[in-house]
Amino acid sequence: MSTFRIAACQMNSQNDKAANLRRAGELIDEAAALGAQMVGLPEMFNMLGEREDSLRGAEDIPGETSEFLAAKARQHGIYVHGGSIPVRADEPNKVLNSTLIFDPAGQMIARYDKLHLFDIHIEGQKTYKESDAIAAGNKMVTFETDHGNVGLSICYDIRFPELFRALTLNGARVIFLPAAFTLYTGKDHWETLIRARAIENQVYMVCPAQIGVHGNGRFCYGSSMIVDPWGTVLTRAPEREGVIVADIAYNAQDKIRQELPSLMHRRTDIYGQPG
Repeated sequence: MSTFRIAACQMNSQNDKAANLRRAGELIDEAAALGAQMVGLPEMFNMLGEREDSLRGAEDIPGETSEFLAAKARQHGIYVHGGSIPVRADEPNKVLNSTLIFDPAGQMIARYDKLHLFDIHIEGQKTYKESDAIAAGNKMVTFETDHGNVGLSICYDIRFPELFRALTLNGARVIFLPAAFTLYTGKDHWETLIRARAIENQVYMVCPAQIGVHGNGRFCYGSSMIVDPWGTVLTRAPEREGVIVADIAYNAQDKIRQELPSLMHRRTDIYGQPG
């Protein structure tokens, strides 16, 4: 299909999994009522709290959250992008930060484990060290849908442009970026980075985000958005939980790529391929 409708859900998840799943279900229902054929949730949508909460709430696949997502996909006959959730890892006392994708029949068709872990210390700000609790993924993921090829990323991945170029070269026309971006970095970097990735790869960026204060004291920036291949923000969430939708038009994307063929002008003979 050359045109389809996509939605991004903005949430304020806490450490109560049952409440988070109820709220996610309401937002998916709202998105489907708005005509969305593909719906995305934010990072750690089912459990966002302290390290112990992630360990306690981690699931196997299939599990409670994957069954919930599958049921919602079947209920509405849509693709459901499960933001990310903590999934049990082989490493003791660690989880994987994993995106699960379900097709309109409720079948899981893709999984992505976050590659880049948010280990930072900024003076005067809370220190984050995701690697204390999260094991890094080891592969890039794109997948095919009735609406074209889609690429997967999570939050901190946005700071690594080579991943987005590789996803694009692997066929992605839309790239999801579920996030729990901090307020401190988000106010200056979130929109700039998203629009840059969209412009340089001439892809649609769909970015469902967490907003507000969470159980671990983290304050998330929000500002969920959908950005087109020209870098135009098609829609942006207000400062509350909710749903945004936009129409993805591949004919417009093709026109941009034809008129500004920067992807074809790459000098890989000089600097090689990404990675």
